Amino acid sequence: MKIFLDTSAFAKRYVAEPGLDKVMKLCQQADNLVVSVICLPELVSTLARLLREKKLTKADYRKLKSNAMADLADIDICQITQGILVSVVSLLESNPVRAMDAIHVGCALAIEPDIFVSADHRQLAAARKAGLKVADVS
Repeated sequence: MKIFLDTSAFAKRYVAEPGLDKVMKLCQQADNLVVSVICLPELVSTLARLLREKKLTKADYRKLKSNAMADLADIDICQITQGILVSVVSLLESNPVRAMDAIHVGCALAIEPDIFVSADHRQLAAARKAGLKVADVS
């Protein structure tokens, strides 16, 4: 099974929060995990924010970032193409989603996963409207 994780879902692999069990179960069922090229920068942004807010120690930050980098070596990364940009613009014009969320959905549409996984309700609604099967891990 091919599963596309947006950053809100991928982050749950490293930061204990509601939905972690759902994400881990889906990941165990997957033959192929896919994320968009913006997933790592968004994840590092989240981890850096948690560090600044003193919710993570420097050692925890380095460990979680290292774990994510190692995991990404085994995960397919969808690059942004001209066709994906066309999809993103269409998604932005027809859904109340942020640009980064539309990029995740546009990438998922291009790779045609069995399931699109996110914790963002607006993004999930846009993905569902675009024809993707979705899993809510909020």
